[in-house]
Amino acid sequence: MFHILVVEDDSKLRHLFCTVLRKHGYTCTEAENGQAAIDVLDNTYIDLIISDIMMPVMDGYSFVQEIRNANYNQPVLMITAKDTFDDMEKGFRAGTDDYMVKPININEMVLRVGALLKRAQINHERRVIVGHTKLEYDSLTVTQNDKEEMLPQKEFLILFKLLSSLNHIFTRQQLMDEIWGLDTETESRTVDVHIGRLREKFRNNPDFEIITVRGLGYKAVKR
Repeated sequence: MFHILVVEDDSKLRHLFCTVLRKHGYTCTEAENGQAAIDVLDNTYIDLIISDIMMPVMDGYSFVQEIRNANYNQPVLMITAKDTFDDMEKGFRAGTDDYMVKPININEMVLRVGALLKRAQINHERRVIVGHTKLEYDSLTVTQNDKEEMLPQKEFLILFKLLSSLNHIFTRQQLMDEIWGLDTETESRTVDVHIGRLREKFRNNPDFEIITVRGLGYKAVKR
């Protein structure tokens, strides 16, 4: 069961968030400001943090920056009334992972929490499982039908990226920037070559397929 820390100085809103989260199976701990939240983190294992920005004693920006400096890597979802791009940029630069502007849709909050936890779990385990297909990041291997195969690094990284976020469209440039690096001089069309090789290798895989989204890029979907 995942444990979520809700940091919010509005007690009614804090209780509401925790009530909804508990109904969805999460354990929830409350804190009224950033300093109180740090005290919780020092004594309790937390999987994810939901934090307001405008709070007394220690605001959300300072809180997130403080925990990142202390090497706390839990995903942080900021929920705030501050809605300008500068506010959002400041939040992301401080180390937040996602951002919602009040008034929020409480069901959307729950969806975002689930997505952040899934992503954090994938990053922690360095493993992706889709159906009966398993990708092991550290060994660059794909196991399907009890048969293990080691892929070339670039092919593996593309496949790992696509399967980590099923149905998410990645442009060629996004894949190039992340896998080849921002300074690469390699043409983005080389992604097409690697995608072609992956499709050939996994054309009979019953768990997923790689789809071309015309004019945009690629995504992986379940069969």
